[in-house]
Amino acid sequence: MFNKDKVKIGICPIGWTNDDMPDLGKENTFEQAVSEMALAGFKGTEVGNKYPKDVKVLKKALDLRGLQIASAWFSSFLTTKPFEETKKAFIEHRDFLHAMGAKVIVVSEQGHSIQGQMDVPIFEGKYNMNEDEWKKLADGLNKLGELAKEKDMKIVYHHHMGTVVQTTEEIDKLMDMTDDNLVYLLFDTGHLVYSGEDPVAIAKKYAKRIKHVHLKDIRSEKKDKVKKEKLSFLKGVREGAFTVPGDGCIDFQPIFKVLSENDYEGWMLVEAEQDPAIANPFEYALRARKYIQNKISF
Repeated sequence: MFNKDKVKIGICPIGWTNDDMPDLGKENTFEQAVSEMALAGFKGTEVGNKYPKDVKVLKKALDLRGLQIASAWFSSFLTTKPFEETKKAFIEHRDFLHAMGAKVIVVSEQGHSIQGQMDVPIFEGKYNMNEDEWKKLADGLNKLGELAKEKDMKIVYHHHMGTVVQTTEEIDKLMDMTDDNLVYLLFDTGHLVYSGEDPVAIAKKYAKRIKHVHLKDIRSEKKDKVKKEKLSFLKGVREGAFTVPGDGCIDFQPIFKVLSENDYEGWMLVEAEQDPAIANPFEYALRARKYIQNKISF
């Protein structure tokens, strides 16, 4: 299986407090979230909106709990805004993550994205890029990859529901159009299954470019409801479409098998945005850690 010296298991703060819908988990503090992450046995986390922006303050809080920063989400607008705007914001983001010791930068194109729109159906409302937009995206990502390389870091592209790169076909096109030494892939189990893709096939095809993993499960009956009732991504979250590994319909064993056989190195992070008032984040963190431990033995 995995080399436990080269693979780290973490969890994202979105189960405690939701950045896109701040009312979900508004009562949960940064200190509570990171304390419960550590107590549940995780070694790292991504950055949420409630995290201190000061490097020294954040490092101290995490060091006390034996946690590290794995990465943080960056919204690019390469298809809709001048590159210089994205570049400036990216460098600031990169430098913060570098100071925190992170090795990868999560990038997701938010030009034309509908993931944050409460009333746009997630399946029917998705935007499809033209060839000029594809070129802007690929060229821009290559440039961001170069900027990351300056700090000995990598960008990992996050395919995501409601964005311009969601489906297998779109992932294939992006991987084909970008430099494999500059642009890597964030592999997200939940977003692939939600979209109707085959996560095992994607893992096999891009094993060598996958440098960051989000472990997210799906409640299939909730996903079906989202599709049938033409709900938005955010309404799907409120409905409980996402959950932690072991609580939904995804069989993670074949996914872990493919990644381990290809010597995956890096972070694997539980990420399950749901209403913490319904799904207690500490309880679900413990459940996820136990499930993963049973599957990969560390």
